[in-house]
Amino acid sequence: MNTNTIQKYTDIVNKALNEIEYPAEPDELYAPIRYELSLGGKRIRPVMTLMACEMFGVDFRQALAPALGVEIFHNFTLLHDDVMDHADVRRGKPTVHKVWNENAAILSGDAMQTMAFRYISKAPAFYVSEVIALFEKTAMEIYEGQQLDMNFECREDVTEGEYLNMIRLKTAVLLGCALKIGAVVAGATSFNSEKLYQFGIHIGLAFQLQDDYLDVYGDPAVFGKNIGGDILNNKKTYMLIHAMNLAQNEDRTELDKWLSAVDYKPEEKISAVIALYNRLGIKRLCEEKINDYYKQAMDYLYQIEADEKDMKPMMSLAAQLLKRNH
Repeated sequence: MNTNTIQKYTDIVNKALNEIEYPAEPDELYAPIRYELSLGGKRIRPVMTLMACEMFGVDFRQALAPALGVEIFHNFTLLHDDVMDHADVRRGKPTVHKVWNENAAILSGDAMQTMAFRYISKAPAFYVSEVIALFEKTAMEIYEGQQLDMNFECREDVTEGEYLNMIRLKTAVLLGCALKIGAVVAGATSFNSEKLYQFGIHIGLAFQLQDDYLDVYGDPAVFGKNIGGDILNNKKTYMLIHAMNLAQNEDRTELDKWLSAVDYKPEEKISAVIALYNRLGIKRLCEEKINDYYKQAMDYLYQIEADEKDMKPMMSLAAQLLKRNH
């Protein structure tokens, strides 16, 4: 039943996204937007918004417009991230800047950002001011997180705490925002709204750590993008930060060699660094951190004052996110 409920919300979101009407011209601006939104994805954020609304007894349609705004904004950030990261593949398909070019990706991304705010502002009139304020705060935090991520590329002393704060800003706050928007639109108490927000933050932290994990240990055919991209780019992930702290003697020498290498076969570097991670127990450390954040998230969810039957879809979604392989 819960899986069917999640699929129902996903279908509703996809249908609404497919029904967005775009101006006919200039097609060069709107075609990349249609393409980006057609790449699919799990639609986790808008589904969470609709679920949160109905958790407090209000019809999901009240939250549909801002839910779409959240999803459009999320895809805007992915579009620009792909340009900044020089990523060639997203969800198993060529990225927008590969199909068109970087200028087209940047401008279409700007248009998506404006579209997102337009949909957010369609929240029910009584709550629209609070929803917009929350969304604007979240958007700025996401930009801050992206900047920190780029700053870390030039640093070798990034700490675990700094990294976790960066992914909280870059990823987790949008999940928290998506959930809280649904709660606010449903007229939930500030206590319940905040607990749901914290649930989203901690699920978001677990979610991003899973992304790091899957980039190393996932199946490319299932994950939807090439494995080892973070390793090739020396990206300061939870796993690399711990490897840099734990590696000693021969392991440290080898890690430093790969971090400074400029002439190498990509598959050779990926294989060598993964072998290092395995020797240092990095895989287990990451799995434990993911599980810890998941448990904290569920603690916040259990504190919410709502009927258990209304909370079951959210519990089911959280369990699915923990077990995901893409």
